[in-house]
Amino acid sequence: MNHTNLAVLTLDVGGTNLVFSFVENGRISDNSLLLPTASKNLEDFLKKLISGFENLQKKSEGKASAISFSFPGPADYESGIIGNLENLPFFDEEVPLAKVLENRFKIPVFINNDGDLFALGEARHGLLPEINIQSQKKYCNLLGITLGTGFGGGIVANGRLFRGDNSAAAEINRMSNCLNRTQSVEEVLSIRGIQHLFVKEAGILFKKCPEPFDIYRIAIGEIAGNNTAARKAWKTFGEVLGETLANAVTLTDTCVVIGGGLSGAWPVFLQYTVNRMNSHLLRIDGGKVKRMEVFAYNWENNDCRNNFLKLETKKINVPFSNETISYFLHKKISVGISKLGTSAAVALGAFAYAKNRLIVQ
Repeated sequence: MNHTNLAVLTLDVGGTNLVFSFVENGRISDNSLLLPTASKNLEDFLKKLISGFENLQKKSEGKASAISFSFPGPADYESGIIGNLENLPFFDEEVPLAKVLENRFKIPVFINNDGDLFALGEARHGLLPEINIQSQKKYCNLLGITLGTGFGGGIVANGRLFRGDNSAAAEINRMSNCLNRTQSVEEVLSIRGIQHLFVKEAGILFKKCPEPFDIYRIAIGEIAGNNTAARKAWKTFGEVLGETLANAVTLTDTCVVIGGGLSGAWPVFLQYTVNRMNSHLLRIDGGKVKRMEVFAYNWENNDCRNNFLKLETKKINVPFSNETISYFLHKKISVGISKLGTSAAVALGAFAYAKNRLIVQ
């Protein structure tokens, strides 16, 4: 198979929409297709997937060599088997989804978590290249997170997805909520999460709660509403996100890219996120220790970005020689917003993953 001229059918499965895309040689064509995720039952949903891919395949004149797409977990992604899904209740038992599509289209099918493919797309074509173009230091790893109907994540290590031994790496939504340790952090870092935070601050019934984008618009004073409640809700959202990312980055030591529908509200939460990541913990003797060994910078803030890019070095002497060597004085990471848009990043990540797999095969 010739992989220098590769075409792949991709899909980003969201809680609201199914976004089908055709990617050829790393470029997303204009032949995208949008279908509603809501379905009557499993059969209806599977027919919708098949119809969407058939539509794209026709528009691409049958060029596609593979299907590669994102799907919510839990799942055995390596085997293409989707498990019992909370957000898609008609998946109430294991479904061999990859095999269904392979039987229909007679081409390889690859499935991954949306957070994984989002992270891979941003690592190859989005935030990470943007950082490396400007930085004296090369960054090779990335943690990607998505904020929307749910809270997802993905890790790219040296250009490749880190999926773990059970296709369960970067399941960041399973971290506990620092506001209530009996809950998942997804109960805050999601659409329902920001709405519940606003309802609590505003003292209103949930049925009267605005949509998240309107809560953002209230917070920035663009539309009328309880501005104080909206700003406090997004501040809490940002701080909980910061605590969660501090835990994750302590393990990954990576820059972070944020996508998903709620990422558009970054002006009212991102700095709180970074501030929390750079906070301190108390020692038993009353002293302080930095929350993370690295220091996080807000890539979307010009001053913070410039400070991140200032890499101070120090020369030290090598004993028993006339040599000196340099090293970076500070350990830095950057936290930024998707440069591609979530669906585009997922599509490009799906293409990159399929290309790697086809080359190996």
